[in-house]
Amino acid sequence: MKLIERENIELLVKNLPDKPGVYQYFDANGKIIYIGKAKSLKKRVLTYFTKTNDSAKTQVLVSKIADIRHIVVNTESDALLLENNLIKEYQPKYNVLLKDDKTFPWICITNEPFPRIFYTRNVVRDGAAFYGPYTSLRTVKTLLDLINEIFLLRTCSLKLTDDNIKANKFKICLEYHMKKCKGPCEGLQAETEYLSDIDIIRKIIKGDLQQVIQYISSMMLEKSAAYEFEAAEILRQKIDILKKFQSRSTVVTPEIRNTDVFTFFDDSSSAYVNYLKIMNGAIVQVHSVELKKRIEEAKEDLLAYAVIELRERLQSTSTEIILPFEIGTDIPGAKTLVPQRGDKKKLLELSERNLSYFRLERKRLAEKADTGRKANSVIEKMKYDLRLNVAPMHIECFDNSNIQGEFPVAACVVFRKGKPAKSEYRHFNVKTVVGADDFATMEEILYRRYSRMLEEDVPLPDLIVIDGGKGQLSAALASLEKLELTNKIAIISIAKRLEEIYFPGDPVPLYLDRNSITLKVIQNLRNEAHRFGISFHRLKRSADFIKSELDAIKGVGEKLKEKLLTHFGSVDGIRNASIEDVEKLCGKAKAGLVIAGLNEK
Repeated sequence: MKLIERENIELLVKNLPDKPGVYQYFDANGKIIYIGKAKSLKKRVLTYFTKTNDSAKTQVLVSKIADIRHIVVNTESDALLLENNLIKEYQPKYNVLLKDDKTFPWICITNEPFPRIFYTRNVVRDGAAFYGPYTSLRTVKTLLDLINEIFLLRTCSLKLTDDNIKANKFKICLEYHMKKCKGPCEGLQAETEYLSDIDIIRKIIKGDLQQVIQYISSMMLEKSAAYEFEAAEILRQKIDILKKFQSRSTVVTPEIRNTDVFTFFDDSSSAYVNYLKIMNGAIVQVHSVELKKRIEEAKEDLLAYAVIELRERLQSTSTEIILPFEIGTDIPGAKTLVPQRGDKKKLLELSERNLSYFRLERKRLAEKADTGRKANSVIEKMKYDLRLNVAPMHIECFDNSNIQGEFPVAACVVFRKGKPAKSEYRHFNVKTVVGADDFATMEEILYRRYSRMLEEDVPLPDLIVIDGGKGQLSAALASLEKLELTNKIAIISIAKRLEEIYFPGDPVPLYLDRNSITLKVIQNLRNEAHRFGISFHRLKRSADFIKSELDAIKGVGEKLKEKLLTHFGSVDGIRNASIEDVEKLCGKAKAGLVIAGLNEK
């Protein structure tokens, strides 16, 4: 392609016709980078080169334009349709991207004797009738449940031709015995009766519930007049089911029969559009989409693009479109309206609320994804800093607590993706170690922890962190060796004095930068394990202290102990109370025992 020099582009633009059409920008490689539509090609394209673009993205686009081509059409509506088709075909780099990868469900009525009805996401043009698309699978399933509740349709895929049925090729199945099918496979149901039900079903799918109710009501009266009361009762039950389903629909106003409603919101990076489809006074479809901006575009152009695209995707034939503002373009086959009051204005407000919920959900998902990306980057950094073979997604940290060998306990805290998983924290009462022996305690706790995990066949951690120096690390390694886990789990320890990191078999510790995210996560693990262990240690010590103070006094049973602690709050409260107050609660003899026993302690 012959490239056009920058100084000649303005001349090319000035020669563009003052007519509606579509313009295409090409880069130096001959690739389409942007497609736009205009009421006047000359005026629209000229704005890119004669005015200052505030948007940096638009400035980048203009700097990459090497050639311009255009297509003239009769009306701006034609230009809008052509622009939409060309964008889908070429997907230019700087055009808005509609982020909606949904494949919508359809209801299919097959083209065969005794047609079957089911939902599908694949439209195959084989003569079958497809209704939709629906924006909600839940709506489709609810509708099919309604149909199956009223009508007894076959679910098998047998070829129920007249010849096959007359030849007795098929036998009725369990569906018939469960009264979910009338047995057309054995000729127990006439095809005319079956097709009559299918005609009613088509009307239900199209939303003509009132017409269907009136039709079945007339049939019910006929059966009743002919004294066929059992058949009339069955028809009455069908009417009740239809009315119940109709009452669950979001009815807005009966006067609005076939209308599309669109609302719009945009920010610096995206535009959001909500769509409501109204049929026979009820909302039958709700759908929201996000349009990712590549350059700054007018909200009118973005909404016009979304209206054309969504109506085409959802195959809307509505003749009226309600919009939040004028878009300056006619929509083929429909008239547009911007209501200022009344029911149609309320529909806009309802659509705006739906759009607001959609935007909040998008924001929440984006924040969650961003948090996940940050967590993954932290984990990858830890893997690099600690020279690990696998990313430490699951980390466990251990700490011991005791006072001069009394009340020894240990704690294990669990982090997943760099964050505490508090439901997985565990406390340990030390069972085999006597006195203050941190090394032996660490060895016991790790052995108990991971022998149990092996027995229960649960995933082991990627990294173990020990609060302590080389001694504690060696004790922990001894347990892993007994369990044959030495080379299956990475293990390190962190010493408190200089925050040095020790590795198995390496006498030289690793000193991480004080601002390192890896060090911060390890410190957080260590501090959390210490906090969790200390809280358990205090609880146990307190319980043991109460027990030794009161239970050691002869003549003071469980009921009296509970009574005293409930009234005075604690052992110190009992000790500081007057003899008279204690006597009032438990009598003179018992009070003497309690006061003497506590004073002796």
